[in-house]
Amino acid sequence: MNRIYKMAKAFKYSSRCSRNLSNAAADCTIFSLSSGFGKCGVSVIRVSGPQTRNALQTLVGNRHELKARYAYLRSIYHPETKEIIDKGLVLWFPAPASFTGEDSCEFQVHGSLAVIAALLDALGKVPGLRPATAGEFTKRAFYGGKIDLTEVEGLADLIHAETEAQRKQAMLQSTGALSRVYDNWRKRLISCAAHLEAYIDFAEEENIEDDVVLQLTKELHLIITEIRDHLNDQRQGEMLRNGVRTAIVGAPNVDTAGLHKHTKDMVELEGISRAKECLQNADLILLLTDAQELLRNITTNKQSAQNYQTDYLKQLDLDANKLIGKRIQLIANKIDLLSTTDLQKLAQIDSVLKITCKQPPTDIVQPFLRHFEKLLYELCGEPTAEHPRITHARYRQQLERCNEHLHIFLHEYAPDIFPDTAISAQKLRNALKCIERITGHVSTDDILDVVFKDFCIGK
Repeated sequence: MNRIYKMAKAFKYSSRCSRNLSNAAADCTIFSLSSGFGKCGVSVIRVSGPQTRNALQTLVGNRHELKARYAYLRSIYHPETKEIIDKGLVLWFPAPASFTGEDSCEFQVHGSLAVIAALLDALGKVPGLRPATAGEFTKRAFYGGKIDLTEVEGLADLIHAETEAQRKQAMLQSTGALSRVYDNWRKRLISCAAHLEAYIDFAEEENIEDDVVLQLTKELHLIITEIRDHLNDQRQGEMLRNGVRTAIVGAPNVDTAGLHKHTKDMVELEGISRAKECLQNADLILLLTDAQELLRNITTNKQSAQNYQTDYLKQLDLDANKLIGKRIQLIANKIDLLSTTDLQKLAQIDSVLKITCKQPPTDIVQPFLRHFEKLLYELCGEPTAEHPRITHARYRQQLERCNEHLHIFLHEYAPDIFPDTAISAQKLRNALKCIERITGHVSTDDILDVVFKDFCIGK
């Protein structure tokens, strides 16, 4: 009885997570250009929905049966004029083995604007077909259970990736690297919740194991530790995805407003205030200083470069707490004005980057850029399948809330407190919902609107 009850509980939690399109949406077959707009060698038009097979037969005929996932060279006809639109490849993907999980097909035709327009017009004449909205193919894949929300967002990031590192991270996420981590926690929390509710309902009636609560709390402590380690990533994934927020600060005219205190001008004070806000919100602070001033302080006042940097920031009336953990790089500018002796002194300071903005020679610029590249690499890290990183702020928020609920549960469930077990169990269910909000296994309409707003029409 106990085993059956646990299985029933687990099924109850899993069944809540099913995702289905509305009946109206499911009855529609959608089509769209899936490749890029503009003239090109080949364009791909995608179709998905219950009328896909009918659309195929209408445009290419039904004289030959099309095997699934085979490419066929066929003449494509307009259903009204019966004229040939183009000769191209057609592929048939019957449900559920397709991207969306529905019957789907692709037309790969020549990429002229006229061919694309004619083919889209032809599909629009097939009963039951309509143009797809932005992101609708991916949304159907999500609702069909083919991908979860982290994979959806990974796919969106892949579309918008601009660097090789961003592409690699997005590819890992779109193929389930993060999904596997979160789904593992989700399944374990479902198991814990099922065991707890079985204990609540049947502890006095059935032969429930005496150590069920002890084992449950051990598992929850382990999950908390794993989530905490996952959160302790220095925001590397988010910085790689969104870019490293960088502030160049220093004396007047280095980039942001000059950070100094000797002014009563209201406009300049506002500029200084904004520069400080920019600095406190930055991931990377580039502290640009005059090379001669830096050497004078190090030589005359016997300061180290680190002490000079610390004192400089203290003089700016900044909130020191907001600078804790930030990466700060000291840069010595105007080295073209230094003597040979001073250049040698500056070269002995490893923690300082050297630059000149006056016709900088290659032997100055290239080392600077290499060091700066290394600095960004250290901040963003290297994406790996073994240790996928948090890429969205909402993941971090939900994981932090999950751990909060688990901590509250474990505190209230301490043996010396004698809590209301049923009320404490709600904390465990709340923790589970936090994970499910990340992956989209619970109602996420508000999140979906944000996720899909930047998708392309044909994706």
